[in-house]
Amino acid sequence: MPIQKPIKNRIQELKVEYDTLRKGKESLLSILDEAEAPESVYNSNAIENSTLTLKETEKILLEMEVSRDVSVREIFEAKNLARVISYTREKSQAEELSKELILLLHKMLIGNIDDSIAGRFRKLGEYVRVGTHVAPAPEHVERMIESILLEYSSNYDLYFLEKISKFHLDFETIHPFCDGNGRIGRVLMNFQLLRLGFPRLIIRDKEKKIYYQSFGDYRDTKNTKTMDKVISLGLTESLDKRIAYLKGNPIVTLADYAKNNNIKTSILLNAARRQTIPAFREKGVWKIDESFIYKN
Repeated sequence: MPIQKPIKNRIQELKVEYDTLRKGKESLLSILDEAEAPESVYNSNAIENSTLTLKETEKILLEMEVSRDVSVREIFEAKNLARVISYTREKSQAEELSKELILLLHKMLIGNIDDSIAGRFRKLGEYVRVGTHVAPAPEHVERMIESILLEYSSNYDLYFLEKISKFHLDFETIHPFCDGNGRIGRVLMNFQLLRLGFPRLIIRDKEKKIYYQSFGDYRDTKNTKTMDKVISLGLTESLDKRIAYLKGNPIVTLADYAKNNNIKTSILLNAARRQTIPAFREKGVWKIDESFIYKN
């Protein structure tokens, strides 16, 4: 089922507002991206069962000492992913998505963790599975990656978020690498958004259940609806956040907004999760532009 027209209209309206407000304020957007990087790194690694907390991730990226013993692997996972995110932000307008770029990003991600598999697809005899899903045999991987890249670049009829959603589902179904597939897949999703002039989004560890469900739905019935929802909600929230900062009004927690306007916090939280109000999360805390007028 395609993404519904009201959602498409909402995203289009936000994009127009975002593009209008961002003129002359690219430095602010860069600061927001940099401030958000630890959240992006933490959540993407947490989805893959990293034990690092957000606070520990922040400290590692700032070259600060962490209070407990953390494995060298997890330190490199955080630093490498942050470097990949920064690289894609810089290169998004200069490079098309390609097989070569995917391999380069994987080399950056897995370097110093397992150099024997970094920057290459699975070889003969290297099989992987995710849960009960056994990925295609390695001899088919390169051809399948080339196929989904061609489909993505040549399909002009499908709505852009549906294209990104399907590419992500196909990429993770192929699982082209021995390790790092999920993190690279989410990096590619954001690269595609940046290429189109949208901000990055964060798929949060707290949303892992529905995120993983989307892959099962796609494998079982070729249904992209669940992933479409995950991505459209994430992009709407990302746009809401940047628009709020670009407007320059005071930003308050949703709890304080509820208190100040005599509205039940639970009502606003439900609306925030559905993105029917322009609320967004920072370090797991829902916030909103203080000047927003809530209409029941």
